[in-house]
Amino acid sequence: MLWIIFIAFALLSLLVSTMLKRKMKNYAQSPLRMSGADIARQMLRDNGILDVTIQPTEGVLTDHYNPTDKTINLSKDVYYGANVAAAAIAAHETGHAIQHADSYAPLQLRTALVPLQNISSTILNVVFMIMFAGAIFLPKLMPMTLALEIIIVAYAIFTIFAFVTLPVEINASRRAIKWLTNAGIIQGETRDQACDGLKWAAYTYVIAALSSLATLLYYIMLLANRRD
Repeated sequence: MLWIIFIAFALLSLLVSTMLKRKMKNYAQSPLRMSGADIARQMLRDNGILDVTIQPTEGVLTDHYNPTDKTINLSKDVYYGANVAAAAIAAHETGHAIQHADSYAPLQLRTALVPLQNISSTILNVVFMIMFAGAIFLPKLMPMTLALEIIIVAYAIFTIFAFVTLPVEINASRRAIKWLTNAGIIQGETRDQACDGLKWAAYTYVIAALSSLATLLYYIMLLANRRD
């Protein structure tokens, strides 16, 4: 059952990721007058934010906002690119910076959950190592019921984090599209392209959330069956 869930969501994630890359590659062919870095700078200025740094980073689709050091990290294609794809991504990440400045509640909650999720991930890895290293010795080292309870708590935290991430990402995209439209950077076809690209990016978070929830429910079912 677990392998079916894993394979199904892995294939779905691969499909969406492939479509996202294809969409962004196509929309990178639609030129605009400003680079991703310029858009991020202007969007920050228009929102009165002067303490956020914008910097290029390696990789593809590695763009992210770091609330810890207040940096918008844009992949080089986005940082230097003057096209619809770069504009949508840069404005989206800037949207996160604006959320931070506005004390947007879902972003604050997600940030607060990060340390808890990291601890849960470490504990979960230890539990799985014990289980896979020698199931024969598990009853002596850790009762199966206890192992399942720990796994459920960890996946509950992962699931909460994944679902809290959804409004954060959707809101950042809405801020991005609104600002890009009001600034006259995108309109008509280019606006449709930017919306479509960010929509497919949002799908990746939806799949992650559903995958986490499905895995959590699977382990809850295992524990319930074991107690019957």
